[in-house]
Amino acid sequence: MIQLPHTDALCALAQPYDLDAVPPGLFDRAMAEISLFHCHHTPGYEHWLKRHDLDAQALDQLDDWSCLPPIYANFFKQQLLISPTGEGALELTSSGTSGQKSRMRYDTRSMAAAQGMVTRIFQHYGWDTPDTPCNYLLLSYEPEADNRLGTSYTDQFLCRYAPINQVVYGLRSTGNGHEFDLFGVIRALQTFAEQPLPTRIFGFPALLWQVLQRMEATGVAPLTLPAGSLVFLGGGWKNQAAQEIPRARLYKRIEQQLGIETARCRDGYGAVEHAVPYIECARHHFHVPVYAKVFVRNPADFSVQPYGQSGLLTFVSPYISSSPAHAVVMSDLATLYPGEQCGCGLSSDWFQLHGRAGTRPGRSCAMAAGELIGRA
Repeated sequence: MIQLPHTDALCALAQPYDLDAVPPGLFDRAMAEISLFHCHHTPGYEHWLKRHDLDAQALDQLDDWSCLPPIYANFFKQQLLISPTGEGALELTSSGTSGQKSRMRYDTRSMAAAQGMVTRIFQHYGWDTPDTPCNYLLLSYEPEADNRLGTSYTDQFLCRYAPINQVVYGLRSTGNGHEFDLFGVIRALQTFAEQPLPTRIFGFPALLWQVLQRMEATGVAPLTLPAGSLVFLGGGWKNQAAQEIPRARLYKRIEQQLGIETARCRDGYGAVEHAVPYIECARHHFHVPVYAKVFVRNPADFSVQPYGQSGLLTFVSPYISSSPAHAVVMSDLATLYPGEQCGCGLSSDWFQLHGRAGTRPGRSCAMAAGELIGRA
């Protein structure tokens, strides 16, 4: 059993957005600890640091974690990177709408750390209601025997925060893939609206938008789902990016057609390559929990951008021991802002998403990672 006391202490913090409650220096000690773990145990990782002029001996004194060279998330579509704890561990994949899928391994402690973060964020927002059964509409994949999709795994996990009365899946298993059961979803919503139990809707926003559009087109009367209902979306628009609409417009339509107020409509940003949860506040901003730090990088030279300037979204968190994915740069463009510019009362930084970056920078970063970290 590996010993990562600083990392485990950071990931166990009970207040997910209270920066003042984080013991001084704990984040730095945890990041040094997990970085050294991968230097000692993960093939190629120490070489990766050296090629970026970072010596393992300097990690204990590092306090600017933007200096830790990140791995480009798209590289996980090309190669499975694991430490010894990743051998035989749970494997999850991205949805891979472009044909390529990221493959990630999560050992027991890494998955427990990520899920614990979700629990504490749900508790923070009052969504952990063990005494209130709910109906669930999961706009994601109906489970199959060997379903390893990260989105499906996440939505199943989210059902633990309120007892299940009934679950309806949007993407139904056909035995040869999945199909979107659009009219079945509408019937389920009509049924749920007639029951006293709250409804929780999880899954892809593009699918919910299709439901709302079809309801309007076919004259389905607006519904009023019971008080306490919750919409929690995630996963992006995938291959329907051309039809993506602003979240504020989607939330307004949800309120109009399903009777769920916009403050109970939230989006979550996450990825199979980085399992730390980033969940909208009531003002619909993605705040950074104390378990991670976020940087935004200039796509041209990878320099760190100041607040208010857009760039490639970069995550740093020590939670994962099964893969050297504790510093990852995504293919999403975003802008970072200080907490006080939100107004919701949280002090932690938050970011605004702008969509995917072009493929050329991503491809070059992935190739660079392949050339360097693949060498022992």
